[in-house]
Amino acid sequence: MTNSQFLEKLNLKNKTALVTGASRGLGRRFSTLLSNMGANVVLAARNKDKLLETENIIKKSNGECYSVDIDVNSEESINNAFEKSENKYGEISILINNAGIALSKSSLKTSIQDWDSVINTNLRGVFACSKVFANRLITHKKPGKIINISSIAAEIVLGNYLSSYCASKAAVSHLTRTLAFEYAKYNIQVNAIAPGYILTDLNRNFFETDEGKEMIKTIPQKRLGVPEELDGALLLLCTELGSFMTGSVIRVDGGHVIG
Repeated sequence: MTNSQFLEKLNLKNKTALVTGASRGLGRRFSTLLSNMGANVVLAARNKDKLLETENIIKKSNGECYSVDIDVNSEESINNAFEKSENKYGEISILINNAGIALSKSSLKTSIQDWDSVINTNLRGVFACSKVFANRLITHKKPGKIINISSIAAEIVLGNYLSSYCASKAAVSHLTRTLAFEYAKYNIQVNAIAPGYILTDLNRNFFETDEGKEMIKTIPQKRLGVPEELDGALLLLCTELGSFMTGSVIRVDGGHVIG
């Protein structure tokens, strides 16, 4: 393979990706990266002000993007988001299921409502968005790629207060495999990325505390990751470089799980 052939496989020009949870953190990074690689990006989230910030970042780099409101707990909202996006760009070929929440609370004090909130957003939302997207692809007989954002919490226990989050991410990783198996005959690939501790604005203050610093010491590389270090995994799964991958969960964690 020549350099030009390799670069061509990375090119996302004329592709459209929908990213849930695009208003901040990893979702914002994924959106800007895909835009930089030539994709039209649909920014999907509920926080309109933060969505506008992401939109402005992309447009300042001459990227193409479009913001839609989405509630991943509502199939009607998901369908509306896809409908608006397809009216804007035509067929969507990539779905990034990134929307998620965490609740730091002892399981003994976690209400059923708290539990349902995490499971509904992190797991039900992934299932619902994937189902809507896959049905649209199948109807139009188009291939597609689904990338779910799981976590190393799917494999290891992260402290005493994340039972709902860990359970939801373990389910997301296995849902990735089951959907990959089911959708393969339709030429739809389903894979996941399982990040370790990645520094974002949401966790920065915590990792500056003594407790946070102690947690960093448990990582074999002795540091936090940054959002840009997920770029390689995302591009592999979104482009033709990963054309023979489905049902994979790629860990990007500085060796945390093996440590």
